[in-house]
Amino acid sequence: MTVRDVTDLYEEFGDERLPPGQRETSAFPVLSKGDTPSWDPETWEFRVWGAVEEELTLDWEAFTALPAETQQQDFHCVTGWSKLDCAFRGVPFPEIMDLVGVRDEADHVMFHALDGYTTDLPLADCDRREVLFAWEYDDRPLPPEHGGPLRVVTPHRYAYKGAKWVDGVEFLTESEPGYWEKRGYSVTANPWEEERYA
Repeated sequence: MTVRDVTDLYEEFGDERLPPGQRETSAFPVLSKGDTPSWDPETWEFRVWGAVEEELTLDWEAFTALPAETQQQDFHCVTGWSKLDCAFRGVPFPEIMDLVGVRDEADHVMFHALDGYTTDLPLADCDRREVLFAWEYDDRPLPPEHGGPLRVVTPHRYAYKGAKWVDGVEFLTESEPGYWEKRGYSVTANPWEEERYA
């Protein structure tokens, strides 16, 4: 299987692979706002709506049949740790955009999750192949505590922008605060600028 190495994307944002204020860890700590939600592959649905030409609903089989790729990425938590060289497999965000036809007035993206979590990012920060809807980690199904069955990974942003247990994408015409944004965290969340808080 081909693995696309995107660990050099830091060059777009800063001089060092490890962003300022971060420490490298070989562990993969688990941080969530609450309990891990349950899911049923028979009833799970992924929805896309908002400022799009055609709304979309996919079941698990249809979602995992979309064009996918495996990427080697770095993972940066807003709490100050970074895990380098993570192998995630999933659907690049632009594939979803192509399916629904994003309208010109769309400006932001709100990710929705099974546990009610939401997070907002500018559309320009999502329209990158490095932003993955990932269901595998290191060639295995993504563990539930890390967001399985499906999570977003955002290697160029702090990981709270990568919603765990994601089941929906809403294209917005203006920014709306998500769960952590309502609590004072940054909308843009650039690790190389240490954009932790608004």
